[in-house]
Amino acid sequence: MEEIELIPVEGHNSLGRDPASNAIVNTDTTEYDAYIKARANAKKKDNTLKELQSEVAELKALVKDLIKKEDK
Repeated sequence: MEEIELIPVEGHNSLGRDPASNAIVNTDTTEYDAYIKARANAKKKDNTLKELQSEVAELKALVKDLIKKEDK
């Protein structure tokens, strides 16, 4: 893969502008790795929350069934 010569962004050591696409590129791999880790953690928390909501809904349904059986 050919390395692109980035144009430095004034005031930002880890940013460069791609002359072909005019996009700003972050060259700080540590910052990128931290972003990827934070994104994975957020997704994990979201999945955990969805699982807990599902379990609570299931428990509510079971309690309602028990109450109905008790009333009969």
